[in-house]
Amino acid sequence: MNLGQTGIFWFTDTLSPKQLIELALQAEDLGYSALWYPEVFTYECFALGSFLLSHTTKLVIGSGIANIYARDPTASKQGQYSLARMSGGRFVLGLGVSHVPLVKDARGHDYRRPVATMRGYLDAMDQIHIQPALDERSPTILAALGPKMIELAGQRTSGAFPYNTTPEHTERARGILGPDKWLCVEQKVLFTKDTAKAREVARQAMAFYLPLTNYRANWLRIGFTEDDLANGGSDRFLDAMVAWGDEKAIRARIKAHIDAGASHVCIQPLRVDGQPVPDYDAMKTLAG
Repeated sequence: MNLGQTGIFWFTDTLSPKQLIELALQAEDLGYSALWYPEVFTYECFALGSFLLSHTTKLVIGSGIANIYARDPTASKQGQYSLARMSGGRFVLGLGVSHVPLVKDARGHDYRRPVATMRGYLDAMDQIHIQPALDERSPTILAALGPKMIELAGQRTSGAFPYNTTPEHTERARGILGPDKWLCVEQKVLFTKDTAKAREVARQAMAFYLPLTNYRANWLRIGFTEDDLANGGSDRFLDAMVAWGDEKAIRARIKAHIDAGASHVCIQPLRVDGQPVPDYDAMKTLAG
């Protein structure tokens, strides 16, 4: 699979079926190589992947990520196989351990040690052999922030999918993964030169993530402080999470990830008005 250098990420829970089709077709028509989506509260991962694949012809569709607590390893392996075979090999399975509230509170499961739990899940998936075999193995990647999960991604899968990170984290991740694995990093972008507006939108975008301990631990690990994470986020933190400004400034941030070792950057195009739909003008500007 040729994943290409840039794709689109969007929080698809906010979109209607009509809007999902529009997003997929826009991404494909503009020449982006992949469309990534999470699994949070609304859409089930494999059902949504099937829907997006059925409305596109060449776009790679990737789960970013499928929550391993949502289904057993056999179900994930069968879902991955089904989507890969039915789409001609256009599906990437991103797996992740998610976060305590999305596992314990939303699903009623005990949240176990992340790396050991993921390793055991991959072990179980490896024991499942589905016939007939695919012409090309369907890729799996891991949502990975800390060094041990990144290392596991490099050892056992096609690569890593870090979210809410910086080019500095990208450089660290590449050093752990080695030169040959995929490193697919997410980057929020916002076209505005208005500093106050940019940080207002960034604060809104980050509000969901700031309480989650896995992200907080990683932000502290890469140099932010507790003060940076307080009261909705410091200016330094918000500017690091959301690349804002004109085309030159935003392309510079994307290039910084590439220069740091990213093989693929998943652009999340936020709107200046804060509405939960993608900024298609931003997608057009950054295409190509």
